Amino acid sequence: MSLALDPAAQDLLFREARTANTFTDEPVTDDQIEAIYDLVKYGPTSMNQQPLRIVLVRSAEARERLVEHHLSEGNRKKVTASPLVAILAADNEFHEELPTQCQHFPQAKGLFAQRAVRERSAKLNALLQSGYFIIGIRAAGLAAGPMTDFDAEGIDKELLSDGEHSVLAIVNIGRPGENPWFTRSPRLTYGQVVTTV
Repeated sequence: MSLALDPAAQDLLFREARTANTFTDEPVTDDQIEAIYDLVKYGPTSMNQQPLRIVLVRSAEARERLVEHHLSEGNRKKVTASPLVAILAADNEFHEELPTQCQHFPQAKGLFAQRAVRERSAKLNALLQSGYFIIGIRAAGLAAGPMTDFDAEGIDKELLSDGEHSVLAIVNIGRPGENPWFTRSPRLTYGQVVTTV
C-alpha cells in the first residue's frame, strides 16, 4: 500500500474504529476535547473559513432538554448514557472572521455578503470539519457515535439560541462500553465509487 501513515494509525483511525452505541462512564475531559480540536483545526476548508462550532452538552438540564424534546426515540438512550455529547453546528456568520483567517485574500469577506451564499458555504465546510473532528476523537483513543436524526429547528432555537448557528450533527463521545458495536456493515468497493473522466 502506498500510504505514508503507519498501519497501526490507519487501524486506529479507520479500519478498527467503529461507531459506538454504548460507552463506559469514564468522563471525557475538556483537556481531551481541546487536544482533539488543536489537532483537527488544521484540516482544510475553502478559503480557511472554519465555520464549525462545537457545543459541549455537559449540564444535566441541557442534556434533558436535548433528549426529551429533540431526539428520535432510537437515539435517546444513547445520548443519555454517553459521557459527553457534542452538538456540531455551522456558524452562518463565519465570514466575520475571514479578515484575520484569510489574510492573503482581503476581499474574502465580501464574497459572502448574501446570506444564502454564506449558509451554503458554512454547511459544506463545517461538514468537512465534522469529519475531521470524528477522526480526531478516534486519534484520542475515544469512540464517536455521530447522529443526524433529530429536530434541527428545535435544537437551533433552544440550544443554539443566537440564530446564527445551524446544527449539523450530534456526536456521543467516550470509551466504548459493553457490546458497543453492531456487526460491521459492508463498504462499497473502489470500483463502485471511483470513476475516471
